[in-house]
Order: sequence, then structure tokens, then C-alpha cells
Amino acid sequence: MPGTNLKTLLIEDNPLHSRLIQELLAKSDGPEFEVDSAGTLADGLNRLAADGYELLLLDLVLPDSEDLETYLRVRAAYPDLTVVILSGMEDIKLAARAVEAGAQDYLVKSKLDGPLLVRSIRYAVERSRAQHAEWESPMFRLAQQQFLKAAHLMGLDDNIRQRLLFPQRTHVVTFPFRRDEHRYVETVAGYRIQHLLTMGPTKGGVRYHHDVNLGEVTALAMWMTWKCALMDLPFGGAKGGVRIDPTVLSRSELQRLTRRYTSEIIDVIGPQKDIPAPDMGTDENVMAWMMDTYSHQMGHTVPAVVTGKPVVLGGSEGRREATGRGLVYLVEEAARHIGMDLGRATAVVQGFGNVGSSAARFLEACGVRVVGVSDVTTGIYNPDGLSVDSLLRHVDENRVLEGYKGGDAVSNRELLEIPCDVLVPAAIQNQINADNAERISCRILAEGANGPTTLEADEILQEKGVFVLPDVLGNAGGVTVSYFEWVQDTQNYMWTLEEINDRLRQILLNGFQRTIQRSERDGLDIRTAALIEGIHRVTQAKLMRGLFP
Repeated sequence: MPGTNLKTLLIEDNPLHSRLIQELLAKSDGPEFEVDSAGTLADGLNRLAADGYELLLLDLVLPDSEDLETYLRVRAAYPDLTVVILSGMEDIKLAARAVEAGAQDYLVKSKLDGPLLVRSIRYAVERSRAQHAEWESPMFRLAQQQFLKAAHLMGLDDNIRQRLLFPQRTHVVTFPFRRDEHRYVETVAGYRIQHLLTMGPTKGGVRYHHDVNLGEVTALAMWMTWKCALMDLPFGGAKGGVRIDPTVLSRSELQRLTRRYTSEIIDVIGPQKDIPAPDMGTDENVMAWMMDTYSHQMGHTVPAVVTGKPVVLGGSEGRREATGRGLVYLVEEAARHIGMDLGRATAVVQGFGNVGSSAARFLEACGVRVVGVSDVTTGIYNPDGLSVDSLLRHVDENRVLEGYKGGDAVSNRELLEIPCDVLVPAAIQNQINADNAERISCRILAEGANGPTTLEADEILQEKGVFVLPDVLGNAGGVTVSYFEWVQDTQNYMWTLEEINDRLRQILLNGFQRTIQRSERDGLDIRTAALIEGIHRVTQAKLMRGLFP
């Protein structure tokens, strides 16, 4: 841990607890703690303003402030400060809420001992430093907050909890590729993150986007771990990406970029190591170039190194539309669960890429009236219903929805607030948040995108009675059919589309039923129940394998 002297402020009004904590920290073998103490929040804030502290140990129940407001006042004044909450047994739920709001960790005062206290502080400080230096990302914060909430509710072992907060392997590269005007060479950053190696080879997509960063890719890898475990797939979670806008690249530039990126990560991918797939900004052509580059290095064709590739190269029937199809399978099951007739239902789909357009098409086939869709250029609303085929033809001809004449133009913000029975956020993260959740008017929220709903919005939607199909379950159809493709490639035996769809439905509905059973048995919201199902399977695998050496 950098630094041998950690300047610490302890805000605790109970003198016995304050003295105990200071005595335990004084016995630390490293780091050394320089501890000041305060008995009120006002005194503590004055001390923070007067001196540079790196760590705050904070009791949430003080003479001049109580509950979550105590933490929020500190965080508002010192957003970069490492904060560890000190909690009594009766205040654990409150402490967990503070962690959800951004605190690094919480400790139960009655269970403290020297090694536990020092280690927990060390992890919290290291995690805070890493987040500000490399991992700062709203998506990564959301992924960690969701995990910590689930870990608290399931009583997850602290060793497992600390291990799963960060990925097992992080591969960061910068590399050049040549533009069509050959005198221009562009250098970009690329990533391949493997969150968990315990369950088998890792699995996850590759996205090309100008906002890709280490924290975002790590969040996606973490979610992929829970997703694969929830679906009982023999994979750990992974994700990759390149920070570039693919829409400004020609096809030849895109191919050169892909082949160089593949060469940079070639040592960490492979059919038994890590299997990439398409994601935002990539498609089956990108996967074909990745497979070809890898195969040239191996000296023979290796179809199983990627999934989501063209069928003629060993791709699976049904893979392209698998995420949208799987989401609609789950919407059908959710509708049955809450007693909603899809034949009389309306739907709004935010995002008209591969996932959103497929979901709209399959919803329409179920008899749902699709009244609104959107992409990055515009939203389209028609209360009488939109023709999905007409929308698809327009996008095929124009690449975007802008200019479509079959409805009224609306903004993406307005689109999300259109009253409907089924709302499908299938665009980007953090679209439904504390600012707009009260105005969301749907019965089923089916998450096709990763991380479209914040924790604050989750609570509001739960109070409103909205049935949320969380991303970790809702968009699991893509990785499930990717698993089928990997199995077919390793066996050199291909399945029919009917076989693919039957197996997809069976696996997704099995995951849905297990999630509902846990939700009802333990009184949990659907997202937390799904996460706990996945985390529990990972935990069991880790405990069974043990620790080496």
C-alpha cells in the first residue's frame, strides 16, 4: 500500500468505541495511523477543512446529525475522501445504504479486532485510490454498489466479497493503426478484462465506442460473471473494448484496427481461455476478422475463439437476434406472472440497434402494439402503433431513424416517459435515474441494455410496483446462444434454429423461475434476487476449489 503514514480522522461520539478503535490502530504493523478524533459532525467537518486527511472513520448516529444525512453531508463536502462507516448491529442496514451511496465499506463496531480493522481500511483506501486513478466510471460504481448490496443481504463471506470487487486479470494496451491516408497513424487504448477465472474460460463482448474506459469495461465484465452464473453457463465474465468512434472509420480502417487489437490481446484469448463476442460498435464482421487473425497466428482455423461470427465461419443460427429474442421470452413469462395480456399491451423501445430492433420485432409478433422507438438521432411516437417492418426498412436505407414519417418526433427523455405496458431500455447505461423514475409509467421494465437503471431509480420503481426484468437476466440471451455457438464449434456439430431457440427458452425460463422463487422466499426485489443467485453459484465454486497455494 503506498505510503506508510495514513492520516485518519475518527468521528465517533462514544468514548469507549473511540478509544478501542484508536488502540487497535496503534497496534498496526502497517500502515501506521496518525489518528485525530471528533465527537460531533460539526467538529469533524471543521477538522477536515483545516487539515488534509486521507481516511475518515464515520459513525452515522451523532449528537448533531443522524442516519444517511451524516454521510451525505461529508460526501458533498469531500467527494474524494475515503470513508469507512462505523456501525452498530442495529444500524447495519443504514451502513449498507451509505455504501450504496458511495462509502468505501462499513465495519460493525462490536465485531472489530485489530487485523480485521486494519485490513478493511487498507482495502478501502486502495480501492478508493484505484477508482480515482483508473477505475472512475458511473457504470463501475453501479456494478460495485449492486454487488455490495447483494453481498450484504446474503451475508457473503468477507474474503469472497473483497475478491470479487475487482477483476482477476486486467489487460490494458495502447496500439497504432493506419488510416486510409497512410501517412496518418492513430494510437488508441484497448482493454480486455477477465473478472473471474474460477468457472471456466471467460466470456464477454468487445465494444468499440469513444467513451470506453477501464471502469466501464470492468463493470461489464463483472455483470457478465453474474449473468453466466445465473444461466448456469461454464464461463466467468470478461469484456473488451477499444476507445474509438467506429462510425468515423471506413471498413478497411475498421479491419486494420480489429486485427491489431486482436494481435495485442492474443495471449489472453482462446477457446479455453477467453472467448470474445460482438457488443456495441462491433458485429459479426469484426468477429470474423478476430477469428482470422487468431487463426493465422495458430497456424490453423480456430472457429471457437470467438462467437457471434457469420454462420458460414461456424457461427450459430439465431445468435444475431438472441438477446432481443431472449428478452421477449422473459417478457412473456413476466406478463404471465403478473397476469398481463400481451395481446392488449403497448410497448416503447429505447435504442433501435441490434437488441432494440429485435425486441421490437418479437414483441410485435406477440401481439404487442409498439408505440414508440428511438435511436441516437431521434425518437418516434405513434399512439396507434408503429410498423416495425417499416422502421427496419427505413433504418436499412438511411442507417438511422431520423426522417421516419410514420409518427411524431420526440426526444429520448420524452420517449422513456410515454405511458405503456412494456418499456425496453436497450440503449446505454443510466437512462432511468432518480430524476425521471417517478415519471416512468409502465408495468414491465425489460432491460435490454447493461446498467440502464440506477439504484435510486430501482427503489422508486419498486415502490411504484413496476416489475423490473434486470439486465443480468433480461439480456442474457446473447451470451446463452454464444455458449451454444462455442459448444457447436468445439464439437464440430451444428444445431438447427429450432433447437437453438428451444434450448434458449428453456435456460432463460429456468433462470427466471429460480430468480422469482428467491425473490418471493427472501422478500427481495428481482434484480437483487438475480444477483444473489449468480453470486451464490460463484461463491460455491470458489469455496469448493479452495485457495492455491
